[in-house]
Amino acid sequence: MAVPKKRKSKSKKFSRQAASDKRTMGQLSLCTQCGIEKLPHRICPSCGFYKDSVVVAEKIKTDKTS
Repeated sequence: MAVPKKRKSKSKKFSRQAASDKRTMGQLSLCTQCGIEKLPHRICPSCGFYKDSVVVAEKIKTDKTS
C-alpha cells in the first residue's frame, strides 16, 4: 500500500479542494422584479434590484454616432 513520504501543506490541500468547488455553478433563483435567472443573494444584473429595492441604477445606453 502506498503511503506519502511527506505531509501536504495546508495551502496545497486547500487549493486541491477548491478546484472541485469551482466546477459547479450552484442553484439559480428568479428575480422578483424582472423574472430573469440570477444567483441567489446577488444583485440582479439586468434590473439592479436586491430584496425589493434598487441597489444599482440601470446604465443608460447613449448613442455615440455623430
